[in-house]
Amino acid sequence: MDLIRMSQRDLTRIAVLSEVLAGQRTVVAAASVLDISVRQAFRLLARYQELGGAGLAHKARGRDSNRKINSGIRAYAVELVRSHYSDFGPTLASEALAERHGIHLGTETLRRWMMAEGLWLSRKQRKRFHQPRLRRERVGELVQIDGSNHRWFEHRAEPCTLLVFIDDATSRLMQLKFVLSESTDSYFYALRGYLEAHGAPVAFYSDKHTVFRQNRDAKGGAGMTQFGRALAELNIEILCANSSQAKGRVERVNRTLQDRLVKELRLANVCDIEAANDFLPTFMECFNERFAVPPANDGDLHRPIPSTARRLEDILCHQEKRHVGAQLTFHYDRKQIILEKTEIAKGLAGEYVDVFDFAGRPLEVRWNGHVLPYRIFSKDQRVSHTAIIENKRLGHALALVKAQQATRFEAKIKTNSEKDGYQKRGRQTYGPGYIVPKIPAKAAVMAETIAEKA
Repeated sequence: MDLIRMSQRDLTRIAVLSEVLAGQRTVVAAASVLDISVRQAFRLLARYQELGGAGLAHKARGRDSNRKINSGIRAYAVELVRSHYSDFGPTLASEALAERHGIHLGTETLRRWMMAEGLWLSRKQRKRFHQPRLRRERVGELVQIDGSNHRWFEHRAEPCTLLVFIDDATSRLMQLKFVLSESTDSYFYALRGYLEAHGAPVAFYSDKHTVFRQNRDAKGGAGMTQFGRALAELNIEILCANSSQAKGRVERVNRTLQDRLVKELRLANVCDIEAANDFLPTFMECFNERFAVPPANDGDLHRPIPSTARRLEDILCHQEKRHVGAQLTFHYDRKQIILEKTEIAKGLAGEYVDVFDFAGRPLEVRWNGHVLPYRIFSKDQRVSHTAIIENKRLGHALALVKAQQATRFEAKIKTNSEKDGYQKRGRQTYGPGYIVPKIPAKAAVMAETIAEKA
């Protein structure tokens, strides 16, 4: 006796038609229950009476589809993909087969064939699992840092970035700062507040943003960024995560803050960055009381900073070396710096000087600890064409561009005479030894009268 596969629909039809044959239901009622026409119900009833339950199964069940692609074409297409396009996805592979071999196949058809042959993995099969990492044991051993660009003030102000410092051992928020964008100066600003409040941790854990990590192909420098150089001077290590899941603690707290902090700022009617930074200490205290956990081991690994406030300010700034030319000049940040001719500066032609670029005050030029006076040859300061802007600073750069375009900035090209400081003087009719004759008083009065009438 052959076994016949029956679907749930077929089983339901058998039960309903059995009730019709038993006189418990009419054919019209059966058609309504089965959601078919009355004529179809009569046809099914006749087939059921003649062939039994097997007669209700679809006649094409178990047979190949009339639109089935020939098995030889399938074998040929799979072999081409295996030999020439093994690293192609189904979409690109189907395009290559159509363009190069004249084999036109649906993308999903080729996807099923490739999955059956092991040439392609489904999204579920390609899913990577990140095992949870155990917390560090002590406070200050590892601090995760990240920036979150979001509409923190909703539509009351423009989007900005929140810099987050969170301790890995306790999930305590160690430092929060609102800034315009995620830049080196912004991290210097937040880092100074962290150091003054807690001291120096063992290490920071960040992503691969250009603030923390220099490209391997970058020219010049000591292989580290300005932020990395500052941490090296403070004896703090910086580690970069290979994926966002590796620093999941700060990523998860970013999502929590984008929910809770936004609503707290709305309830407090905070609408700008300055007021928000004043509000953050109170929020951090309440947040840590609710969500922070005790460390596995007691003890704080933060170390005091031996540097003075002046020394800390020198560390947390941009420092670069510049070569001094024969005319006691060098270039920095699209400006030409001219050193004043002091006794020290006169012997610096061909030497290197240190440039300290501070965020809140003018830059300083130093040589062996001596501050050198200078003047700046002015140049037009604006966002130049083809400027390289990181993705996380794109919003801030576009805001600056829009502000410049609103003022209709027009770069003025100076002539060589203007660059040299030339000033136009009136034409001299007589020689330098000419003495202007004195005009008699009466003639002078007459000249004034004529001028008034004219």
